[in-house]
Amino acid sequence: DYARQAILYLPRRMPHPKLPAFGEAAAREIVAILERTRGRAFVLFTSYAMLRLVQPIVENGLEYPILVQGTAPRSLLLTKFRDTPHAVLLATSSFWQGVDVMGEALSCVIVDKLPFASPTDPITAARVEAIGARGGDPFAEYQVPLAILTLQQGLGRLLRHRLDRGVLAVLDPRLRTMGYGRRFLESLPAAPITADRADITRFLEPVMNA
Repeated sequence: DYARQAILYLPRRMPHPKLPAFGEAAAREIVAILERTRGRAFVLFTSYAMLRLVQPIVENGLEYPILVQGTAPRSLLLTKFRDTPHAVLLATSSFWQGVDVMGEALSCVIVDKLPFASPTDPITAARVEAIGARGGDPFAEYQVPLAILTLQQGLGRLLRHRLDRGVLAVLDPRLRTMGYGRRFLESLPAAPITADRADITRFLEPVMNA
């Protein structure tokens, strides 16, 4: 029941993801969110480049244990995450699906950008070309639905049990500023939406004080 078990945090002001300022702004948001959740989070990136840019800022800004994809096998990272209080996992595509962590250990999932497939990916390029050849709109018909599905899979890591509770956060401002953003929002779990970080603290307070 996402309406009771989760909230969706969308920051008020973020640079466009294609601007150089986005990385540092995302890192600041991530630190601010994780201070309120006391770690216990997956931070899911759409690229290794963004992960590497954000990683040192997060490591320097938080006292919680930081686990990073690529430093150990996936299974070992998940075991460490489950067994380490207040851990934070920074990861990319392979952690967006097929990962189950129940309970307080995972109380927040943060996604940096809307996960559009790279236009240089051969499968994506072929399907875009095929849709365009028949006069269709590749972006609306293929790229947006695929990104919506990927985002649903990533955010779906949060609630794996009827007693789980937590915060979903998407840092990409295009959810609010672009016309297709409404399609994403309508596809997301029916959780209350907030732009106030204080709501994160208030929402998780019963769990933290239990």
